[in-house]
Amino acid sequence: MYKILLPAIALIGLSACDDIWDREGVGFTGIDGEPRTITAAKGGADYVSRRGGVPAQFAGQPVIPVRVESQELSELAGVAIANGGRDLNTAIEVGGEAGTLMMSQVDVNGILFAVFRTPTSGDGQMAAGRGGAFAASVPRLTGCLVAGDAYQAGTSERRTIGYAVPLNCR
Repeated sequence: MYKILLPAIALIGLSACDDIWDREGVGFTGIDGEPRTITAAKGGADYVSRRGGVPAQFAGQPVIPVRVESQELSELAGVAIANGGRDLNTAIEVGGEAGTLMMSQVDVNGILFAVFRTPTSGDGQMAAGRGGAFAASVPRLTGCLVAGDAYQAGTSERRTIGYAVPLNCR
């Protein structure tokens, strides 16, 4: 009896030291009881970005709807690249090897494409042959699965203006 009664009295006694409805913590939410602060200066050790991750930004961007006569996937991808967003109203910025690139989502005849292309202020072309790398990074960048090959559009075999990859977001 004393084994149960003594811990119960201790628990009631300790809980009586504070208001039962007071849910305010002491402010220690960091690792090892260190207070967590948020610095506004980028580059600080405790800097926390308010900007969401790429998949969250991508999901928040509007889908650009396009209708065409063709049903061939390569032609639909070319239309998607041509209509892909090149500014911050229709695309998100994604860092590339040569600078900032734009990624948008274009729906061509009911097929959703992730489009990766140069911004309007860029030189208009990027290195060709990166379609496989873009297709491999699409699930991480978009949160969707790749539903086909990567297509590129450009003026030569060495340079391209963009890539398009069909998405499966179900």
